[in-house]
Amino acid sequence: MVRFHAGYWCNGVAAIALAAHATAAGAQTVQHIAFDLPAQPLGDSLKALALQSGITVLVGSDAVAGLQAPALHGSYTSEEALCLLLGSSGLVLTQVEGGFAVRQAQANGDTAATRESQDIVVTGSRLRGAAIASPIVRIGQEDIRDAGLANLGDVVRRIPQSFGGGQNPGIGMNVPSASGVDVGGGSSINLRGLGSDATLTLLNGHRLAYTAVRQSVDVSGIPVAALDRIEIVPDGASAIYGSDAVAGVANIILRQDYDGLETSARLAGTADGGDFQQQYGALAGRTWDSGGLFAAYEYGSNTAIRAGERSYAASRAPGLDLFPALRHHSVVASGHQDLGSGLTFSLDGLYNIRWSDLTFPTIAGGNLDQGQATFSSVDKSFGVAPTLTLDLSGGWQVALGGTYGKERVDYHQLECAASVCSDSGSSFYRNTAKSLEVNANGNLFRLPGGVAKLAVGGGYRDIAFRRFVGTGSAVNTVASQDNWFAFGELSLPLIGPAANLPFVTRLDASAALRYERYPGIGDVATPKLGLSWAVTPDISVKGSWGTSFRAPTLYQQYQPRAVYLFPPRSLGATSTPASAGAILILGGNPDLKPEKATTWSTTLALHPRALPGTSLEISYFNVQYRDRIVAPITLLAQALSNPIYRDQIILYPSAATQAAAIASAGTFLNVTGVPYDPANVVAIVDDANLNAGRQRARGVDVLASYSAAIARDQHLRLSFDVAYLESDQQLSASQPVYDLAGTVFNPPHWRGQMAAAWTGGSLTLAANANYIGTVRDTRSSPAPRIGSMTTLDVTTRYRVAPGTPLGGLEFTLSVQNLFNAKPDPITTSIPYDTPYDSTNYSPVGRMIAFGITRSW
Repeated sequence: MVRFHAGYWCNGVAAIALAAHATAAGAQTVQHIAFDLPAQPLGDSLKALALQSGITVLVGSDAVAGLQAPALHGSYTSEEALCLLLGSSGLVLTQVEGGFAVRQAQANGDTAATRESQDIVVTGSRLRGAAIASPIVRIGQEDIRDAGLANLGDVVRRIPQSFGGGQNPGIGMNVPSASGVDVGGGSSINLRGLGSDATLTLLNGHRLAYTAVRQSVDVSGIPVAALDRIEIVPDGASAIYGSDAVAGVANIILRQDYDGLETSARLAGTADGGDFQQQYGALAGRTWDSGGLFAAYEYGSNTAIRAGERSYAASRAPGLDLFPALRHHSVVASGHQDLGSGLTFSLDGLYNIRWSDLTFPTIAGGNLDQGQATFSSVDKSFGVAPTLTLDLSGGWQVALGGTYGKERVDYHQLECAASVCSDSGSSFYRNTAKSLEVNANGNLFRLPGGVAKLAVGGGYRDIAFRRFVGTGSAVNTVASQDNWFAFGELSLPLIGPAANLPFVTRLDASAALRYERYPGIGDVATPKLGLSWAVTPDISVKGSWGTSFRAPTLYQQYQPRAVYLFPPRSLGATSTPASAGAILILGGNPDLKPEKATTWSTTLALHPRALPGTSLEISYFNVQYRDRIVAPITLLAQALSNPIYRDQIILYPSAATQAAAIASAGTFLNVTGVPYDPANVVAIVDDANLNAGRQRARGVDVLASYSAAIARDQHLRLSFDVAYLESDQQLSASQPVYDLAGTVFNPPHWRGQMAAAWTGGSLTLAANANYIGTVRDTRSSPAPRIGSMTTLDVTTRYRVAPGTPLGGLEFTLSVQNLFNAKPDPITTSIPYDTPYDSTNYSPVGRMIAFGITRSW
């Protein structure tokens, strides 16, 4: 409990003072506080921070006049929060007894006793305190708790800018592989629906090993208790981070320090049956004068959702599991230690093991007693990232860091017909990742708007992939790829409030360039430019332009080729003799080049001083994605009849050309029924991977928030996030352009989320509404409409006051999908087709969850 002592203005100095309750006056531990402050005048944010954290902040009124503070969402120490609020304002902190003083930096630099305000790195930049010209979506620990969620996979699937396809549990087997798969039960982020391999996902700024066959990262193995916040930049970021950051980058940021022990338990179940969840966790940590360490453990499980338990699926897909049974153990640890003389060592690590089981029928009618199969997998992932950081004079910092990660999915399928069962045998995907990087960043010189900053660095990265499906199998793959990189980033605060210019309160420019060399693939250089313009303290505009890329996956390159000799008629030919044959080539291509994209975005931000706590951002984005790696023939049955595939056809190939095609493959299978004779081959159909696709995505994001103290000990938080998307694709230059967004197994045009939370003393009441728009089922003509899905979640949290017999306890009661909204069914053709669009809509239904957390 804290008490407000004073807030007054005297001789041009604002003194905002808060003192802790007498029983806590002597505490020395580092405390993280959950802040939820909108973009607003800096003076208002400093006052709100002081009131909430219980520290004294001294600042001259002239020093903050006309300055704007960014939004602040997440759990930070008071000093970290101050650093983020000050940003590139040109103000610095000096520690004083009981708090901090904020003042202008000296022209010749500050002494070591002065704490610079630009010490925090925000996702989207490698510079501490730099202005970010791209939009940022932040989800804090408190946001997740208010939503009643307990799994990071559930959290990211609700983000309006992300698509539920890619690598995610519950993706049906009737979903095209380009839209999504479920191998191992992992969860990934898929911004703009461009593919989970086109979104770079980081943990505390570090890369992790990929999961299964996709270049995506599983986030569900990270305990929510270890999380501080998620920062998402839905804008191209390869100039900062390298490959994969085409649609954007997501950074999962862990707590920095934790003192004490927290234990938790959660039980949940659905109203219609299935998906009974258990979750148990512990968070323990300790801080000391020169460092800190914490570790979080989580066990979780859920039962499968059977089609027979859902009215829309019981008769359409009897015997099918709509969602797999999952079980996992996860551990995350993070620590840091000051070694003296400005040198700090930090270490982040994680381990996760997850079991997944999915049962489906193998015969029409769905009678599991007559025919069924169970696909089972075990996913093990491990990662560690050590870093040495050295603070130098002049605001410079040098860091040497490395990462090592492994991920392995073992799987097998058990099939039973009547009482006879057969096991497919053990198979696996294995991914490893290693990297080493050195970087430096710091101050260059002072400009009218603040201090210019520079970041430079370089390093080495190596990834490896192995696929095994049986001894001697022709589809087994073993491959690796390394690359060298160098980067630079510059931040230029050109104009500040002191210039007193009309319509220019602040003007910040930024530029970044990254170069990567992939032996055997090629070189890639990706620039990015940004501009942030505060027109007035209430209105600002920012924009960015850049190029991004995604290196081809090792599976796309080295998946063994297969060559088949087919009857030409099965590939669309007419009037060919019975002895004729056509060669079909499928599989990988070692000559693939990186996919490339040009991206730009612009944002209008409103943060009216007349309505403190209010923020509105409207962003437009545009992605032009080219050289996408595709299998270019959509319908093999039309390969020889549809002229759009002519670029992939060689008519009447020579014997030498046929021999080269057959030699390029690991297998050659003749399914014509007549002996292979080169003289009888009328065509070669090449459907192997190649850089031929083009994809466009464009749309609008609207982010709004309001936060205010509405009465004594009462606080209200409102937020709104809606995304509109248009996207289309062209598989090759000779093929037509077809829509993606708004069609089945692709993102809808509209997605949105609205949240409201009221806190009064120890009680929090929260509601979250989620909207997923309509799509059209273009698999038939005319294309039927699949209805939208709107869900409402309500959560109640009660914290027992300290000093009572139950002090330290928090009780949570949550109802997800309060009105039990259900997905619209779609047409299916085989017994194991999922009878709804499993990339967009959820089969869970109404879920009731109860949780208990205890701080010891």
